[in-house]
Amino acid sequence: MNPVYTKLGTTIFEATSARARATGAINLGQGFPDGRGPEDVLAEAARALVEESNQYPPMAGTPALRQAVADHYRVHQGLDFAVEEVIVTSGATEALACAIFALVSPGDEVVLFQPLYDAYLPLVERAGGVAKLVPLEPPHWRITADALAAVASERTRLILVNTPLNPAGTLLTQEERALLADFCISHDAIAICDEVWEHVVFDGAEHRSLIAELGMRERTVKIGSAGKIFSLTGWKVGWMCAAPRLAAVLAKAHQFMTFTTPPNLQAGAAYGLRKDRAYFTDMRAGYQRSRDRLAAGLTGLGYTVLPCAATYFLNIDLAASGVAMGDVAFAEWLIEEAGVATIPVSAFYAEAPVTNVVRLCFAKQDATLDAALERMMRRP
Repeated sequence: MNPVYTKLGTTIFEATSARARATGAINLGQGFPDGRGPEDVLAEAARALVEESNQYPPMAGTPALRQAVADHYRVHQGLDFAVEEVIVTSGATEALACAIFALVSPGDEVVLFQPLYDAYLPLVERAGGVAKLVPLEPPHWRITADALAAVASERTRLILVNTPLNPAGTLLTQEERALLADFCISHDAIAICDEVWEHVVFDGAEHRSLIAELGMRERTVKIGSAGKIFSLTGWKVGWMCAAPRLAAVLAKAHQFMTFTTPPNLQAGAAYGLRKDRAYFTDMRAGYQRSRDRLAAGLTGLGYTVLPCAATYFLNIDLAASGVAMGDVAFAEWLIEEAGVATIPVSAFYAEAPVTNVVRLCFAKQDATLDAALERMMRRP
């Protein structure tokens, strides 16, 4: 068996959700909303299922969705993509796999930032790449020039950036974007930008893509997700946007992976991307209200909550909260003794983990959050 996978266990997200189901714990671990999502988007996908073709759509995506992605980014982020620069995938994780398999050759060094989405490292290793890990530290989780210099070499070929950053809930600053652009240009490296949380930003902030930085248009792969934009995580509809030179090889990787994505879900996503700005404003406001509700409740229970500018997640600093347990032990105690499932942030590290931070998902209805807070009145 392939050693990349034999050494891995079940992802902590799946394991945590399975335990929550088995024990009846409230699941604030895995990051999914407990609402239905926008009804009109669901209705369009249902209509397309029964009224339109369910045979293979074009490999690169339906023309309607590719055009909708390009138009959406033009309206919302001022980016100018041609339809040919958009490749539809079966979720953002497939987009990540395609981009990594297409762009990484054996021996290439790939810069990854910890905490990191758990799929990144095995995908890089499966492609034969060598991961160079940059640790980020709470509470602000910032990228520095010194940290980049420590991992750079003549073999640096690619960086993989998640912004907004899960689990930290941070956005890249303008200084960080400029730093990363300079790094890529000086090392002739390509950036894969996992931007699935691009619409889930708070407090009036705006997401800015690394692809818009000077010199980055031809060396960036921008990845997005309909599942995150429309709170429909089970749909697994994503996309890659890149200049033609990159898009051509990304498409070749995609054609030998999932090849296509269900056409009715593509129709629903295309419809949703054309929704009025008010939808996106209201969606953000709703999640911000949930963030604030959970943060206020946790603070009232004596927990120290780290800043959250984006994503579905809040983090508790256990040491600052007076909890004399590591994150794994605390998460274990909380699910067994209080009936609330969370994720220890050390699970997002491949080495030298931060061990005093626990992540909670606030993309839940008020009743779910309130019930979890009531159970968390018990403290170790």
